[in-house]
Amino acid sequence: MSVFYAPEIQLDATAYTMNEDTSKYCIQVLRHEKGDEVMLADGRGHKFTAVITDDNRKKCVVKIQSYETVPAPGRALRIAISFTKNASRIEWFLEKATEIGIQTIIPLVSQRTEKEKIKPERLQNILVSAMLQSQQFYLPELQEPQAFDKLVKNNKDPQRFIAHCLPEQKTPLQQVMQAGKDTIILIGPEGDFTPEEIKLALEEGFMPVSLGDTRLRTETAGMVAVTLMNAGY
Repeated sequence: MSVFYAPEIQLDATAYTMNEDTSKYCIQVLRHEKGDEVMLADGRGHKFTAVITDDNRKKCVVKIQSYETVPAPGRALRIAISFTKNASRIEWFLEKATEIGIQTIIPLVSQRTEKEKIKPERLQNILVSAMLQSQQFYLPELQEPQAFDKLVKNNKDPQRFIAHCLPEQKTPLQQVMQAGKDTIILIGPEGDFTPEEIKLALEEGFMPVSLGDTRLRTETAGMVAVTLMNAGY
């Protein structure tokens, strides 16, 4: 059954009108018509079953038949990652991380970060598309960019990790993660974190971890980290 994003829908709604873009996709692209059953997701864990009552390609209207609340994950998985200058690479990461099951993405501004400004509307659309494609019902939170020092000093997640490339003692991430605990991992820019940043993170309780034996691009490291975190629960 097709799933469509309905961020404004209320739990007591009996009907809902899709916006123009969603209506066009539903009616023109997927060729749904009056009487077809569809699902709606509000991105907050609610799944609605509905039937199309007006197959207008600009204002598709559906009648709500029922809704249910999908259980939320028992833990929060967060990744703070320095965005790369190449937008397509970080967009690819956002899409795949959402499909795998990340809950929070924080653009991390470190000393060597190449790109500090983001286009939230475009990135939000990528997250929504990935959520719907993977038939999930919780939309990941894309936070505002945060400075490295502010984040490491203020974060209080029970499990805090930093993946860096310096030749220091690091433990494979999959060996130190504990199930059921809120977790954050820091992924640096192409030039890695500076020694001073790594030192600060360790002083603030972050554990240095390895993501494998090879040196990874930023978005690849992020993907490996999300995969390992999700597999650890």
